[in-house]
Amino acid sequence: MANPSDTGDRQVILATAGYDHTIRFWQAHTGICHRTVQHQDSQVNCLEITPDRHLLAAAGYQHIRMYDINSNEASPVINYEGISRNVTAVGFQEDGKWMFTGGEDCTAKIWDLRMRNLQCQKIFQVNAPVNCACLHPNQGELIVGDQSGTVHIWDLRSGHNEQLVPEPDSSIQHLSIDAEATHMAAINNKGNCYIWRVSPGKEDPISQLIPKTKIQAHKKYGLKCKFSPDCTLLATTSADQTVKIWKTADFTLLTTLADSVQRWVWDCAFSSDSLYIVTASSDHTARLWSVEQAEVKREFNGHQKAITALAFSDGIST
Repeated sequence: MANPSDTGDRQVILATAGYDHTIRFWQAHTGICHRTVQHQDSQVNCLEITPDRHLLAAAGYQHIRMYDINSNEASPVINYEGISRNVTAVGFQEDGKWMFTGGEDCTAKIWDLRMRNLQCQKIFQVNAPVNCACLHPNQGELIVGDQSGTVHIWDLRSGHNEQLVPEPDSSIQHLSIDAEATHMAAINNKGNCYIWRVSPGKEDPISQLIPKTKIQAHKKYGLKCKFSPDCTLLATTSADQTVKIWKTADFTLLTTLADSVQRWVWDCAFSSDSLYIVTASSDHTARLWSVEQAEVKREFNGHQKAITALAFSDGIST
C-alpha cells in the first residue's frame, strides 16, 4: 500500500461494523464514509471480503449476510439463515468456491458458494463453542479454535482431525497461519500467544504443529492475532487497549500501537505491503497506523458503538 494519503479508492476496500447495527464503507485515504448499510438483525461479529472482491460477508447472530461491495444496494444479495447462535468466524477458499464458518453452536461448516442453494456441505462438530477458524494455505485443512482451549486441525478431504490444547482452562480467541505456512499462532483469553512451526504431514497427510514459543503478549484478554502478508510480522490485539507487533524472525516485540482514547482493540488487518495496519476499537473508531512509525495516519469516525469487525483489502497482490 502506498502512503495512505496518495492511495485512490479504485483498489481499496475498507469496511467496519459492530454493535450499532451498521456496516460502513470508507475511503481509506480520506477517512470519509461513502456508504452505510443497515444491518438490523444483530451485531456484526466478523467481516470478510470474497476473493474476487465483489461481496462482503457479515456474520452475526443466527445468520450470514452477503453485500455487494460495488453497488449502493442496501439489501444483502445473499442470506444464509437457519444457523443457531452466533457465527464467530467466516472465510473463503482462495478461488471462492466455498465458504467456511465457525460458531457458538459448537460447529465449523463448509458452504458451497457455487450452488447458491445455502446448503452446508460439511459439518465439523466439537464439544465447545467455536471462537475462530482459519484456512491453511494448502486449502485443504481448516484450523478451529474453541472456548475449551482446544485447537483442532480438520482435514477437509479425509475428514480426519487432530487436536491439541496449548493451555488448559483457557479459551482460544483467534488463530492465524502465515501465507507461507511456516508458522501458526493462537491467542487466548489470558493474553498468551502460542506459536507453532507448521510441518507437512509425512505418513499422515495432515499438517503437524511443532511448538516453537509462547509469548506473554498481553496482561489482559487477547482478541486477535494476525500475520503480515510478507510473513515477517505478527500483530496481537487485546482488551489492554493496545496492538503489539512482533518480529517473526525471533518473536520479539517490535513496537506497541497505543492511543490515549483507544479502548479494546477487537480486530486488525495489515496492508498488502505490510507497512500499515488498520484497527477496530471499542471507542467507536477505526485507525490506520504506520507500523514503522507506530503512529496513527488516519481515523475513521462515525460508528455510534464499539467496532468489533473490519475487512480491508488494498487490491495489491503480494
